[in-house]
Amino acid sequence: MATAKNIAIDGPVASGKTSVGLSLAERLGYLFLDTGVMYRAAAWAAVKAGLDINDEQAVSDLTTKVKIEIEKPSVADGRSNDILVDGVDVTWEIRKDYVNDNVSQVSTYKQVRQILTEQQRQFGQKGNVVMVGRDIGTIVLPDADLKVFLKASVEERARRRYDEDKKRKGQADYQQILDNMTQRDATDSSRKVAPLVAAPDAVVIDTDGKSKDKVVEEIYQLALKSG
Repeated sequence: MATAKNIAIDGPVASGKTSVGLSLAERLGYLFLDTGVMYRAAAWAAVKAGLDINDEQAVSDLTTKVKIEIEKPSVADGRSNDILVDGVDVTWEIRKDYVNDNVSQVSTYKQVRQILTEQQRQFGQKGNVVMVGRDIGTIVLPDADLKVFLKASVEERARRRYDEDKKRKGQADYQQILDNMTQRDATDSSRKVAPLVAAPDAVVIDTDGKSKDKVVEEIYQLALKSG
């Protein structure tokens, strides 16, 4: 039985894309690529360079210059990949609040998306990849063998992120996470360039109340039938 070689998994923040996609990739022996980290890396670079995040041209120009690398994890600290910007390991730094506060804005910029989308397509064209993000099935890999869109209520997603932050950092503010996530959903869904929407031919899976293993199994079975 043929298996899907390109698997696109989209969905809003904390819908389970990363954990599900990583487990699925491991099960299939595929490369895992969370495209969202590339936008986080671009946002991190812009902030560190002291740029005005609202200056679209300056942020875009910087993105053309920085080198973003995604490699297999070199440290067993829970990371799914090593994320480097110009050789600097920013894997955990790009998860901090100051990046969270700016990444949605950076991701609305047309030139930034064009630059990073082309890099992402190069990974996808090689095959044997599980790629997760917000526009994989619609923009990055519109011809993917299998497209999945994960959804969950904003309250459920905020709880997941709260538990994750509490475990990793020892403290977290649920209301702040919920407010930020609600705002980010609005920004991601209403942006003019590559808005967050399910591809017409995507399989939509509601992850509320479902375990990660159950969702992975569901997509795995779809993959076996989509080659």
